[in-house]
Amino acid sequence: MIKKSIKIAVTSLLLVTIGNASESYGTVNGEKITKEEITQVMGSQAMQFDTLDASMKKRVIDMLIDRKLLAQNASKSGLENSDSYKKKLEAIKKDLLLNVWMEEEAKKIEKSTTEADLKTFYEKNKDKFTSPAQLNARHILVKTEDEAKDIIKTLSGAKDIKAEFIKVAKEKSTGPSGANGGDLGWFPLNRMVPEFSKAADKLKKGEFTREPVKTQFGYHIIYLEDRKSAGEKKFEELKEQIKALVNREKFNKLIEGTVKKLKKDAKIELK
Repeated sequence: MIKKSIKIAVTSLLLVTIGNASESYGTVNGEKITKEEITQVMGSQAMQFDTLDASMKKRVIDMLIDRKLLAQNASKSGLENSDSYKKKLEAIKKDLLLNVWMEEEAKKIEKSTTEADLKTFYEKNKDKFTSPAQLNARHILVKTEDEAKDIIKTLSGAKDIKAEFIKVAKEKSTGPSGANGGDLGWFPLNRMVPEFSKAADKLKKGEFTREPVKTQFGYHIIYLEDRKSAGEKKFEELKEQIKALVNREKFNKLIEGTVKKLKKDAKIELK
């Protein structure tokens, strides 16, 4: 259970400082709270710790305090001398050694990756780096076809179709976007149900559907704000993503090659 406050006054042995320290975030009975321990608690989110607000930082630190206090208490139990502890420690050492080795190999690969490697990968996989066609639309969703037809009549006689569409959407749409004037923002065609996407894609900018569009949710009137054609993403905007892909590909090849070589020379006996 997460503590509601840091009770520093309770004990002079506990000191916690949440600040901009890179190596230590305080101490518990003289033992430092380190960045590595924050990584253990937060996992893949650890890099975001310094961007958290004070309240969330405090929660993470409180969790570390609890964990450290329990670990310190466990160390007094004498279990370090037990056979079960020693066996598990040896297994952990082997796993840790493997993890450290893989980390070091990954660093070597990252250093060896050049701009040319990235551009070659980009050119070979250009077809995978495209942005799909997208629509920016609004819709009004009602339960019956007659309701939809009445709204279409109202819109057809409006001087400012978009303003009237937004007004009617706020008043009559049963969809969650109704409060925002039916605004759906930008979306690729495959995000919406087929009937909706097909009807929306036939519209020109500033047009709305003149017949109700029936889907499993009810009857829609769709207004097209704008559209974007499918396009090729540029190398520069994908550079970091490509670097991660190239490094991962190199690393996987290294592991596969190493395992293959080791199996060839190893004596493996199965029961």
